[in-house]
Amino acid sequence: MNPGSPDPMAGRFPLTLVTGFLGSGKTTMLARMLTHPSMRNAAVVINEVGEIGIDHDLVSFSSENVSVLANGCICCTVRTDLQETLRELFGQRRAGAIPDFDRVMVETTGLADPAPVVQTLLSDTMLAAHFRLDGIITLVDAVNGGQQLEEFPQAVKQVALADRILLTKTDLAAPDDAASLERALQAINASAGVLRVQHGQVEPEQLTGLGLASTRLSAQALSFLGAALDAPGDQDDVEDKPLRPHLQDIRTMSLRFDEPFTWPAITGAMEMLTALRGPDMLRMKGILNVEGDPVVVQCVQHIFHPAVPLDRWPDENRQSRLVFIMRAVEPTVVEAVFNAAQALARNAR
Repeated sequence: MNPGSPDPMAGRFPLTLVTGFLGSGKTTMLARMLTHPSMRNAAVVINEVGEIGIDHDLVSFSSENVSVLANGCICCTVRTDLQETLRELFGQRRAGAIPDFDRVMVETTGLADPAPVVQTLLSDTMLAAHFRLDGIITLVDAVNGGQQLEEFPQAVKQVALADRILLTKTDLAAPDDAASLERALQAINASAGVLRVQHGQVEPEQLTGLGLASTRLSAQALSFLGAALDAPGDQDDVEDKPLRPHLQDIRTMSLRFDEPFTWPAITGAMEMLTALRGPDMLRMKGILNVEGDPVVVQCVQHIFHPAVPLDRWPDENRQSRLVFIMRAVEPTVVEAVFNAAQALARNAR
């Protein structure tokens, strides 16, 4: 990237998706988080059927579905769909109808699959021009989380797509049960750190800054890939296998490649994976060496975010580094696809 060219990430509002099964404490956490001074210019999008209302914090405002919290945050409810809500929110801000905001927090319902929400952000060109995904936060109830993971596929997918997992209500769970559940969460998604939280008390900096913020802040480009890069290769299953066997089908894997890719080769590899196993490729993100230049790639199932070229490499390492969260796909299969892509690139030179 030309150092003098505009940063394509600049000016986009960071959007954090807060998900988690029923009773996991999403609204409690958000209500406490909004009292922090750094969140005074946040916009919060919630469902009409929140588990714990925050209406006592609201003050009157002119819009039917947009209110201003006592600390100045904007709060709105999803009356139709997320796309329309975010468009309306941005339009009202631009028109001066609501106070300015500098970030958006979206709380999903407890039964929601987060993948379509992320796909909306990636595929809607208008929203992608104004918002960037800053991270997916998933809350898991330490008391009931293990049973929910066994019984409800939505709960597993919420964990699998997370950038950070909050284990809540640990004060109410037996220590051994909480520890076993934490290991299970790490087995499902090894790239997301697990943070224990009680009574919704968490610092905003622990939940923000998880996504790519700028092409010029290259040092941050590695941190958004998560912890999986610290231990390359396929992650081991949970130690004591407390969950049913079908949950072991979801795994985190990380791949590294020394040789550069070409655009046609990497495009062909990703098209093959998404065409054949798109629904099972829950999430992928990484930094690719494309003909010597660093490029950030992300996808959720079959939807790809536009590739983002970085202005420079984050460090001296020029390897391509990819993190996958896959369902019922052997790591060797994915690695073989990319090895074939590298072979094609090698033969084309």
